[in-house]
Amino acid sequence: MAVENVSVAFKLYCLTVMTLVAATYTVSLRYTRTISSGDLYFSTTAVCITEVIKLILSLGMLTKETGSLTRLKNALVEHVFFSPKELLKLSVPSVVYAVQNNMAFLALSNLDAAVYQVTYQLKIPCTALCTVLMLNRSLSRLQWFSVFMLCGGVTLVQWKPAEATKVQIEQSPFVGFVAIAIAVICSGFAGVYFEKVLKSSDTSLWVRNIQMYLSGIVVTLIGVFMNDGEKVLEKGFFFGYTPWVCFVVFLASVGGLYTSVVVKYTDNIMKGFSAAAAIVLSTVASVLLFGLQITLSFASGALLVCVSIYLYGLPKQDTSKLSQKDADTESKQRLITV
Repeated sequence: MAVENVSVAFKLYCLTVMTLVAATYTVSLRYTRTISSGDLYFSTTAVCITEVIKLILSLGMLTKETGSLTRLKNALVEHVFFSPKELLKLSVPSVVYAVQNNMAFLALSNLDAAVYQVTYQLKIPCTALCTVLMLNRSLSRLQWFSVFMLCGGVTLVQWKPAEATKVQIEQSPFVGFVAIAIAVICSGFAGVYFEKVLKSSDTSLWVRNIQMYLSGIVVTLIGVFMNDGEKVLEKGFFFGYTPWVCFVVFLASVGGLYTSVVVKYTDNIMKGFSAAAAIVLSTVASVLLFGLQITLSFASGALLVCVSIYLYGLPKQDTSKLSQKDADTESKQRLITV
């Protein structure tokens, strides 16, 4: 997808918002699961509400895109009510994303936000592998090198995880890492699968989002009543909700939709810089809020991850022009020889 020509100021705006959303989401979610006073809310209901808000926002964007309520109605009838196969096709990423979002809550209940932010970057090599296998794309040597560097950096971070002194609840770093691993696999597969579905037809992005979020609401509701059904019926769907919890749900809702804007108007280098900046902000916030004690292995691993993200986002060298120049040079040499 080509990056549209927009002003530098707008690109910086996109970069700043994306960075703040990514960092604030992880820190806020960690806060609501470990330090925030009051009754602990059900994470499954938060994931479900997030899907509902995403659906509402997507309907608003489709309304703006179609330009009238009549066209909106026709689009929904054609692509939603009379397209059961398409809904079934989009139910695959819905299930996978539902698992990923629930794993994020489990991971941040057991790992610090900064450790989570660094480790979650494993989604890059996972996405790269899925891209190679599912979309038949290739990676440059530099990208493969950056992938191995990133894995090495995450290994250093997890070798001796930094501890948060202000968090008193019982935590399991192993459970947290397993949850991140599952979330990473889900993120890589679902992202590439959704991209493949988008490119298989000319259907609007917002229509595809609506199809996916409708399935997502059904899937997450099933998850609510499978995991917390009795407790939800006893205490209520919104039990334990505070302004901080609502803020987390809001960030989760707009974050995913905002990513499409960032992909459209920025490049890989800026996205990589945003991910690195989010790691730094999450680390600073974790030190201040959770008393995170930064170790040498954590600092070294985080630095390796930031560098690898930058290297992975560098544009590939266009070898076709180089090969053409070499061919022209060779033909000229042959003419001189003759």
